[in-house]
Amino acid sequence: MKIYRKLHKAPFRVLRISRRRFGLRLKRDMLVLKDALAQEKQETKDMLVAYGRYTRKQASKEELRLANQQLADLIKGLGLGVFAVLPFAPITIPVVVKLGKLVGVEVLPSSFNNLSERKAQLSREARANKRALDAVEKASNE
Repeated sequence: MKIYRKLHKAPFRVLRISRRRFGLRLKRDMLVLKDALAQEKQETKDMLVAYGRYTRKQASKEELRLANQQLADLIKGLGLGVFAVLPFAPITIPVVVKLGKLVGVEVLPSSFNNLSERKAQLSREARANKRALDAVEKASNE
């Protein structure tokens, strides 16, 4: 710590900022994951409704196609659930996803395909909210 203190003027401030940055990043990632899981939940409900309509012969071909795609996504998620139970899951799941991409097999459900786009959108919204709050605060101070 003495070396770090000599190299940097405010080491405790840097540590505090990095801890806050990590917390915000973790919170953002959890919100993105929550959004993806909510989307998967809604798609599964729609799948069950479509299959219910199919049993009464009221479903269209498009509804059945989407329901079958969702069933495939559900099975993909269950397959990853097996790896989640195994020891060293934080290592095995990313390895399986990476190997799947190398081989050309999509391992993750479709709602998890655009997580990076969701993260970018969430950070843009957060910056816009911060700017709006700063503008309101500045206006109230004047």
